[in-house]
Amino acid sequence: MMLLDCELFNHLPSSDMRAVARYFGCDRFGEGETIFEEGDGGTFMCVVHEGCVSVIKSNQDEHGVMMATEGPGHVIGEMAVLDGEQRSATCVAASDCVLLTLSKAAMDTMLEEQPRVGAQILRAIAVSLSRRMRMAAGKLVDHAG
Repeated sequence: MMLLDCELFNHLPSSDMRAVARYFGCDRFGEGETIFEEGDGGTFMCVVHEGCVSVIKSNQDEHGVMMATEGPGHVIGEMAVLDGEQRSATCVAASDCVLLTLSKAAMDTMLEEQPRVGAQILRAIAVSLSRRMRMAAGKLVDHAG
């Protein structure tokens, strides 16, 4: 089961991961394929299982700027799924990728049917997002000084 290999969830017991595995899908993207576009509705999030994903944000001139490259264990698309807002960036497969996907509907169902494990999954996602926000804030400070 691929979720057991995911660094994001490796602190959770394997029995818990088996209990929620059915809520996740698995999608493959070839290098250069767009996973989702900035401005799209956020209906799913992904955990990178294999490969790398480029995160691209449009600047004020509408030119794409590479913000990050996310590899195995990293989450993409979680902001839109959590807050219901539009996608804040475009994600493109930087290499052939295997992504574990969790739709907003499946996440809601998981939280109803498996609330304890669902809460642990949400916490892991929130911790990942928090780490990224802290790193981004540190980069902003470095560039400002």
